[in-house]
Amino acid sequence: MSSRRAAHPYAPRRAAVLAAAALLGALSLSAVPQPASAAAKLDNPYVGAKPYVNPDWSAKAAAEPGGSAVSDQPTFVWLDRIAAISGTSQARGLRAHLDAAKAQGANLVQLVIYDLPGRDCAALASNGELGPDDLGRYQSDYIDPIAAVLADPAYASLRIVNLIEPDSLPNLVTNAGGTAGSTPQCATMKANGNYEKGVGYALHKLGALPNAYNYLDAGHHGWLGWDSNLVPSAQEFKKAATTSGATVSDVTGFIVNTANYSPTREPYVKITDTVNGTTVRQSKWIDWNQYDDETTFAQGLRSALVAQGFDNGIGMLIDTSRNGWGGSARPTGPGPSTSVDAYVDGGRIDRRIHAGNWCNQSGAGLGERPATAPDTGIDAYVWAKPPGESDGASQPLDNDEGKGFDRMCDPTYAGNGRNGNNPTGALPDSPLAGHWFSAEFRQLLANAYPPVGGSGGGSDTQAPSAPTGLAVSATTADSVSLTWRAATDNTGVTGYDVYRAGTKAGSVTGTSYTDTGLAAATAYTYTVKARDAAGNVSAASAAVSATTKASGGGGGSTGLKAQYKNNDSSANDNQMRPGIQLVNSGSGAVDLYKVTVRYWFTGESASAGYQTWCDYAQPGCSTVRTAVTTLPVARTGADHTLDVTFTSGSLAAGASTGDLQLRLAKADWSNFDETDDYSRGTGTSYADAPKVTVYVNGTLAWGVEP
Repeated sequence: MSSRRAAHPYAPRRAAVLAAAALLGALSLSAVPQPASAAAKLDNPYVGAKPYVNPDWSAKAAAEPGGSAVSDQPTFVWLDRIAAISGTSQARGLRAHLDAAKAQGANLVQLVIYDLPGRDCAALASNGELGPDDLGRYQSDYIDPIAAVLADPAYASLRIVNLIEPDSLPNLVTNAGGTAGSTPQCATMKANGNYEKGVGYALHKLGALPNAYNYLDAGHHGWLGWDSNLVPSAQEFKKAATTSGATVSDVTGFIVNTANYSPTREPYVKITDTVNGTTVRQSKWIDWNQYDDETTFAQGLRSALVAQGFDNGIGMLIDTSRNGWGGSARPTGPGPSTSVDAYVDGGRIDRRIHAGNWCNQSGAGLGERPATAPDTGIDAYVWAKPPGESDGASQPLDNDEGKGFDRMCDPTYAGNGRNGNNPTGALPDSPLAGHWFSAEFRQLLANAYPPVGGSGGGSDTQAPSAPTGLAVSATTADSVSLTWRAATDNTGVTGYDVYRAGTKAGSVTGTSYTDTGLAAATAYTYTVKARDAAGNVSAASAAVSATTKASGGGGGSTGLKAQYKNNDSSANDNQMRPGIQLVNSGSGAVDLYKVTVRYWFTGESASAGYQTWCDYAQPGCSTVRTAVTTLPVARTGADHTLDVTFTSGSLAAGASTGDLQLRLAKADWSNFDETDDYSRGTGTSYADAPKVTVYVNGTLAWGVEP
């Protein structure tokens, strides 16, 4: 298969399950299987799961030098043609896999549903057996037999995760006309609607099974991360999920990075970084994308999907099977600050020539091992593409599987419009897609990150380097904003702890932090420590001091003001729903990335964690970031703030951001008492809100703090 970029009702149980699962870390391979319930599906099928290890893949992996170190990892089973259902002489069929899962004592099996009519219209390497108009065969000869096997009562104890049709719907968004990467085949599939009809039929048929969980494929950040692609993709997914009898309730979630190589996180290049005043988005590598890794993309896409009407409990999967990018070429810190391109190219761990390269990439390594609820909104890290299985042949090969030769798998090819006419970066001598590629597996093992047998265990005792460059970036009457340069580590830095006068004030995964709720006109001293996955902690950074500004309020000099409306009629339920918009009543434009908006509230529980959502934003939820900050000292009507920031954009004089529909809830979904909240009002139409404060570059520009 391929992955490309183009040219330019509530479920409160999920939050509690995710919070608990985050403590578990990795998928348990010794958990006691629990029968699937016919009464209600699980919010996250991976919690408490013992996943199936495919013996066919495991044997091939174990036969490679050093492969036994990962051969017990759970991978997806690809049903990539009708014959795969009953099995072939080379591979067992679906029923045999399910029987093997039961024999292992597993309670979760992961399948790839992958045989649409006109499959993968933009990549010859993964074309399928069905023609563009073979929708009837897809339904009767492919989906119906799969559903019949899965419905067998003998398999009722198994949770079945279905990855629905990789690459199909994203191709309709970016490659069906009007772009450099468009193909006549994709235009045909968009015109006849058979991708949408087929996906809808699969969702409806498989979603009706009480133990089945459907995850729709959603491309990757290097394909759909641009504003011009993100919301149209969410709209396309909604269209397919309400076609052929399907509803959004047939969708458990979405998966990103299927069979691709995009990093889970870019530790040394953040999309908000600037180099000598120039945003890194201007670099050739990022190319104005809103994202540069799969975690932030998955979380941003999730917000866009909820805004389109998908359940706000949907979860995301990230395929981490081949996105580790370890080995000697892996950077250990940011690149030089001589230019944005030098900074990005020197610091990015993704070492591909171009983010549009997708076939058997040279230098790639195994990524994070499968894990449950590893991050906010992420159901699991999974190995959807079994490591060692080829993406496509490097030269034409006769076959009876309908798979063609795609030049993107040819290491001598100079590229096309979908990869900026760059070399492919593909390995030589590769076999057909899905066939075992020993050389690739050995490379993935050698370049694994975290290293195989290394990170996260007791063998790692090396602490990260101390963070450097700690500096004060802004102050207000009640806050201090800090930035620093990333630390380095032999297995990878996982986070930073910020200390105020020797006491931990907060923890973050990035290289910036705002300490809020401070006293006005008061001096504070800060240090930062780095930590890795094994729990090793660095020495403290050099200390910096900052003094908060004198207390004050008012409109400042920018002309910015906040307006508020109440989108929640109840003051005592388990969610807050403030509506906020910014209005620029000044004479000049304001860069939104410099702006922070604070909504002040009481949480009624000092120990409660919080989760936030952008349900709708006129400029796009992908440009809006929300977070809850705990005040170190409670104020009248507030012990927390909901902080709203923007990743990009400019607000012209006289303009408004338009409606921002925000939402937050406690991690345990207990009720709020909003009656005494400082920023809450009762008006249901937008009006000036001096109790919702606005800051520009950390300086109070509108409103009065409590």
